[in-house]
Amino acid sequence: MPVEKIKEIKNVHIKKFFKMESAGGILLMIAAVLALICANTPLSVYYDMLLSTTVEVRMGDLGIEKPLLLWINDGLMAIFFFLIGLELKRELINGELSDKRNIILPGMGAIGGMLFPALVYVYFNIGDEDAIRGWAIPAATDIAFALGVLSLLGSRVPISLKIFLTSLAIFDDIGAIIIIAAFYTSDISMISLGIAIACIPVLFLLNRYNTESKSMYIFVGFIMWFAMLKSGVHATLAGVLLAMFIPMQSKQNPEYSPLETMEHDLHSVVAFFILPIFAFANSGITLIGLSSEQVLHPVPVGIALGLFIGKQVGIFGLCFLAIKTGLTKMPNGMDFGSLYGASALCGIGFTMSLFIGSLAFEGMDVGTQFDERLGIIMGSLLSGMIGYLILRKTLKNN
Repeated sequence: MPVEKIKEIKNVHIKKFFKMESAGGILLMIAAVLALICANTPLSVYYDMLLSTTVEVRMGDLGIEKPLLLWINDGLMAIFFFLIGLELKRELINGELSDKRNIILPGMGAIGGMLFPALVYVYFNIGDEDAIRGWAIPAATDIAFALGVLSLLGSRVPISLKIFLTSLAIFDDIGAIIIIAAFYTSDISMISLGIAIACIPVLFLLNRYNTESKSMYIFVGFIMWFAMLKSGVHATLAGVLLAMFIPMQSKQNPEYSPLETMEHDLHSVVAFFILPIFAFANSGITLIGLSSEQVLHPVPVGIALGLFIGKQVGIFGLCFLAIKTGLTKMPNGMDFGSLYGASALCGIGFTMSLFIGSLAFEGMDVGTQFDERLGIIMGSLLSGMIGYLILRKTLKNN
């Protein structure tokens, strides 16, 4: 196949991807607004009843019994993390991140975008043993939401800016996965963890012997997810591990990629079903009777300022240094103005921030003191608005 044709096909796939992510971001906004309406109207009774409904799946002595909210956060989000793992593997092997020259700038931005927001949060909450558990909440970036805002600027947005934003978010997701595994793991059940670990060599053998049956990988992946859920290690990590063993290329048919096929099939499910459901289930903040003490509590303030200020300073600062020192160069079609706008846009933490927040304060009685979701929504809204305005101004003349 001619090189020009390959490039043309690749560009079509990139445009379809961004179109889907942008639409998904808009749907996320709608889901979040609906959750706020439900939580602050007479519908709140039914909203709380729905999320607290116990759902049980049992087979003999083995079973899982959880409220619907936790099925969403532990179950559906495992599929989201599986998709992240597929995207990561593809990008590292055949995508933008396979070229080391494309790694440095978003990599530096991701480091700054995780470190500085965490430092801002710690500044406001140091000394409080309970509150300090939320230090990683503002370190996340919601790529679907960010691309949703970016889509409002239309065709003036250069493809290099979208690729930079997406690549940075992928590194950000890697950081979030490491943080969840290292810092948000509860008491460990060694037997269950041993079963989960035993699934890894099975997946390796399936990959090694070129097994392309999706059902085999899904079956072993489900066992690993179930074992992790029982082990105390967060079950969503099973999705990432499973993705690493999905074959990139078919040995029988070189033109067929099992990984890319699964990624394509899951994109619409995650963007238009799983993430909106997660947003609806986790964004229902009760604003009625909210006191100034709750609004100005160091936790929501630290999160909001971490997302709004920490992200801008961290991402733009480290990218600026990398470019000025000659470590890397500015992508074609971008300048420092659009780089700063993208840095501000990365302060939209939403989905991943909500997820980390649910882990950070899980089982803790902090509801009357603060609601971390308030800081997430305020910081994300401010970042989205400022990022949009900066990019609207800087991209006008491009």
